Amino acid sequence: MDLFTPPEDETVQDAPLAARMRPRGLSEFVGQKTILGPDTVLRRSLDRGELFSMVFHGPPGTGKTTLARLIAAQTGARFVQLSAVSAGTADVRAAVRGAAEARTLDGARTILFIDELHRFNKAQQDLVLPAVEDGVVTLVGATTENPFFEVNSALLSRCRLYRFEPLSVEEIEELVLRALRDEDRGLGRLPLALEEGAAPFLAQLAAGDARTALNALEAAVMASGVEAGGEPATLTAEDLADAAQRATTLYDRADAHYDTVSAFIKSLRGSDADAAIYYLACMLEGGEDPVFICRRMVIMASEDIGNADPHALLVAVAASRAAQMVGMPECRIALSQAAAYLALAPKSNAAYTAIDAALADVRQRGNVAPPPHLRDASYAGARRLGHGTDYRYPHAHGGYVDQQYLPDELQGRVYYRPQRGVERRLADRLREVTGRDTKESAGGADRHERATEQET
Repeated sequence: MDLFTPPEDETVQDAPLAARMRPRGLSEFVGQKTILGPDTVLRRSLDRGELFSMVFHGPPGTGKTTLARLIAAQTGARFVQLSAVSAGTADVRAAVRGAAEARTLDGARTILFIDELHRFNKAQQDLVLPAVEDGVVTLVGATTENPFFEVNSALLSRCRLYRFEPLSVEEIEELVLRALRDEDRGLGRLPLALEEGAAPFLAQLAAGDARTALNALEAAVMASGVEAGGEPATLTAEDLADAAQRATTLYDRADAHYDTVSAFIKSLRGSDADAAIYYLACMLEGGEDPVFICRRMVIMASEDIGNADPHALLVAVAASRAAQMVGMPECRIALSQAAAYLALAPKSNAAYTAIDAALADVRQRGNVAPPPHLRDASYAGARRLGHGTDYRYPHAHGGYVDQQYLPDELQGRVYYRPQRGVERRLADRLREVTGRDTKESAGGADRHERATEQET
């Protein structure tokens, strides 16, 4: 099979509706206005016939392959398509060799489009690098995974990166209605209509994936039995929902995993229970391990709540135990319960800033020896070394005694500063027994907190 495939070959009548309805020119392309809008670098370059290597990153059905084909058509370049799922090293070498020959014989430019680029291993990606550097091919790679995780940095540095966003409901509805009207490639010759509200319903169901919407529309049409010249048919929202079966859940191991859990934790921290439970549902529906989610909640319970509500850690640990005991789908209820509690609990990062500030001092100064009266005096000869001398037993003084606990070099350091909730009672206790105002800054803790705020 010849590697060179004209972009228009997939518009044959027996191809799926989504393939037949691919745009024939840039004017028909829908979506990705930040990439292909009239004033973008890419659009201006294409209007001048200029080419450069690029990587398209985004979810399925957002136009990555379509735009690669349109770029070839717009610039008159040869279009060689490989799928990293099935292609191997020999295919890459053959594509590069063909591109070199075409350039030598008639000066033709070649776009090497590699779909699912992330599935190529490092050696296969490196094989493309010299051809890209020498201008033998213009690489257009498409990937649903985060390219910073999956694409070699050397190759990525030679490409412009474009992030494709899910299509909006309005954009998908436009494509659906276009397919219904088009008599040459679409369904325009059929006596077919959609009931009111069915098109936006399908667009919503597709979750930003144009291919999903068009495939569901085609399946619903086939199930209806409508034929050209036959009885008219009207598709309902129920027909389309049955054809689509369910909304698309996009949850890959890179972006969705990290981005969704990040949004989940930040929603908990921001006290938005509804958003937290929504992102929890996204993770569970996407196949995330409930135990992983529980680990994140246990961390959050100490990092962002701490002693503002000491029960938060107990709730998170209990949810983790419940997830291990009963598993999905039942453990979803315990996770939802825990997420709601953590979101609405009073927040304090005092425990987090305290330990990190103390660790910073240890790393800077080492483990400074405690004062002699706090050292172990339980062995023979300890007293001769001064260990335990003048130590005052707190229980003999009503539970608290004013004596030095920190090493001499760290006197005055304040690591733990209670903030909210139950910690207010702890702050009152500190003032009662020590006279210390926890709002006063002294040393590492306040510096660490300022750095944390800047980082956040």
